[in-house]
Amino acid sequence: MRRVVVTGIGALTPIGNNFKDYQDALLKGVSGANMITRFDTERFRTKFACEVKNFNVEDHIHRKEARRMDPFTQYALVTATEAVVHSGLDLDVVDSDRVGVIWGSGIGGFETTEAEVEDIAARGGNPKYNPFFIPKLIIDIAAGQISMKFGFRGPNYATVSACASSSHAISSAADTIKLGRADVMVTGGSEAAVVRAGMGGFSSMKALSERNDDPLTASRPFDADRDGFVLGEGSGALILEELEHAKARGATIYAEIAGSGATADAHHITAPHPEGLGASNVMKNALKDAGLNVEDIDYINVHGTSTPLGDIAESKAILNVFGEHAYKLNISSTKSMTGHLLGAAGAVEVIAGIIAIQNNVIPPTINHFTDDPNLDPKLNFTFNKVQERKVNAVVSNTFGFGGHNSSVVLKRYDK
Repeated sequence: MRRVVVTGIGALTPIGNNFKDYQDALLKGVSGANMITRFDTERFRTKFACEVKNFNVEDHIHRKEARRMDPFTQYALVTATEAVVHSGLDLDVVDSDRVGVIWGSGIGGFETTEAEVEDIAARGGNPKYNPFFIPKLIIDIAAGQISMKFGFRGPNYATVSACASSSHAISSAADTIKLGRADVMVTGGSEAAVVRAGMGGFSSMKALSERNDDPLTASRPFDADRDGFVLGEGSGALILEELEHAKARGATIYAEIAGSGATADAHHITAPHPEGLGASNVMKNALKDAGLNVEDIDYINVHGTSTPLGDIAESKAILNVFGEHAYKLNISSTKSMTGHLLGAAGAVEVIAGIIAIQNNVIPPTINHFTDDPNLDPKLNFTFNKVQERKVNAVVSNTFGFGGHNSSVVLKRYDK
């Protein structure tokens, strides 16, 4: 199998609108949560979210083109562009037939769907739909738009597995290179679900925090008083490249994609397996694929959504897989800062893992106030402030509704 490395990164998140700003905020422990600005929340139980801030799409995409894209595609195009530029790829030299795009999203054109349905209802049900309705809402359009912008004609498709979508995209993109089907892949994920239907739907499931009096600290992974996740939005993009291809052009290598795993809970439509069975299996599979032992791992960026059941199940899985080494690991949930980006979560959290490797520092789990007696007190959840340590290998976990589990293993590039 050919080796796969990361040579470019792009980010658009609730705590930073580019890779550098995201990294800076992540290591400062900044919360991206605040009251929703996009619509009137008076009748909603949850009135806050982690919105992207100070983002003007026309700074990046021509107005006419932007109007033909749902925000989730706009976010994808912005971060993919940043990643391509960051990678230093020479588009006049690279073989475009050997460059592909695999992109993840859990929901896709949510704002487009909501707006179109409301417009039809307001016109008394007259079925006169916008001709861009379907091209704006379909999840694969983000990968298509990226390929069209850059002329990349390699493998091109979308992955959809709820909150595991972009982790599966990264895994699939890496495998595509390993198998020799491409030399370079643009991959990641985007989501734009902070709309009325998104807030209302997740709220009706009792999945969201309702800490309206203190939104900045509402995302509390592994805290005894956690009461649900905080909905986020944004995008993360990576340029994955076959190692020899990257070396031949003198690319900067930020990390290596060592391996990945994918499993199912086969348990419940929304709740995790109570003993973390699927989570245990996916981490075991990912370590095996990477050719690493549990002792090789320094840091786990956990799914850690701040839900009562999910955080406990994942901690049980970590103890099951890592045994005594679990107590030597750093564990953190960066969702405490970004909120839960759904289908984009895996991408921005893999980027957090790369940041840990590059800086030898663990991003914190912020907003911890009260220990949960149901969690092993010897586990190091990196509460409230960064911790410095040598980071050579990272596991990034994402788990989606429907029981979809994905783990990506990153390691420091070793020549």
